[in-house]
Amino acid sequence: MALVKYNNNSISAVTSASSIPSGAMTLIKTLTASSSSTLSFVDGSDGVVLDSTYPIYVFKFINIHPANDQASFQVNFRDGGSSYDATKTTSNFRAYHNEAGSDTSLGYFTSEDLAQSTSDQIIGRTVGNDNDQSCTGEIFLFSPSSTTFVKHFLIRSSVTEHGNYYVDYHIAGYCNTTTAIDGVQFKFDSGNIDAGTIKLYGIKDS
Repeated sequence: MALVKYNNNSISAVTSASSIPSGAMTLIKTLTASSSSTLSFVDGSDGVVLDSTYPIYVFKFINIHPANDQASFQVNFRDGGSSYDATKTTSNFRAYHNEAGSDTSLGYFTSEDLAQSTSDQIIGRTVGNDNDQSCTGEIFLFSPSSTTFVKHFLIRSSVTEHGNYYVDYHIAGYCNTTTAIDGVQFKFDSGNIDAGTIKLYGIKDS
């Protein structure tokens, strides 16, 4: 039987670590923008996995900074072929607060949801291009290789907008296709991704 001795919040001795889990999240690929028009994750391309290896995939986008001011960060999905145009239905609500403390709101935004649309899904609108402004968040994509069910996804993002507003986005939806999703692409609606990192993880045993 293993003996674990704790000393000031640290483990000082472990005789067996076989029962300690190694963690369910595995890093698959990291893409770093440098004046990039798009950042794309394509199954089978340069180590990218978007198949039945993992039941859940997670994209973490970190400090995505636009070249243009007031550019909206977007995502779309590829369901075969070469175009990122999977048919999607989504919902979208958000809260915002300006730095002056004079304007706040929480509400649903019909202008940024999709109804059986092939358009890009907005992750964060009118992101500022000041040096301290960016968009950060994550996307959960469930069973993208399924040929039985539609492909559900959840998006949460944190945005500093051009007018010194902070915006908290909650977006959910599905790609209405039973064809496998084999690619995910990120871009701004105008200009390049000046800087930022996107990491793709797979969650195993889930």
